[in-house]
Amino acid sequence: MSRKPELRGRAARLAQLLPTGRAQAARTPFVLLVVLLLGGGLIGLLVLNSALSEGAFRLDDLKRETKGLTDEEQALQRDIDAYSAPDALQRRARELGMVPGGDPAFLNPDGEVRGVPGPAASRAPLVLAPEAPATATAPPPDTVPGTAPGTAADPPAASEAAPTTTPASNPGR
Repeated sequence: MSRKPELRGRAARLAQLLPTGRAQAARTPFVLLVVLLLGGGLIGLLVLNSALSEGAFRLDDLKRETKGLTDEEQALQRDIDAYSAPDALQRRARELGMVPGGDPAFLNPDGEVRGVPGPAASRAPLVLAPEAPATATAPPPDTVPGTAPGTAADPPAASEAAPTTTPASNPGR
């Protein structure tokens, strides 16, 4: 039979602090606690990993959207640059009937005029005529708007011309 060796000194005092009998602790609650802690940790890691993956997908979508918007912005900036180029502005101004101005004159703060203003270029600007009122009379039959004066337009076909009747020429009324 095995007998415990006797302890002396400091070891004896420490041994008195420990329980003397062989106490059996219940193992089932401890095992359940360890299993629950491990399971909770694994579930926590799974949730954290899923949240990180979702964030990565969202970040990828936002990067793709940003790239598309940046491309669109650059295309619009190219259009603005093309429209604001001096030759494009000059061409558009000529299409609108504008002409280059003459020599400018400047007004000083004291009211003195500096320089002599000059006339604009000799080409007359294109002026659009106002629309004719609804009660205007038709042009003479030998001229049609858009043709040279004195040039007769093709007469409309008989099927296209609507017969005109007046109350005086219609005796059935």
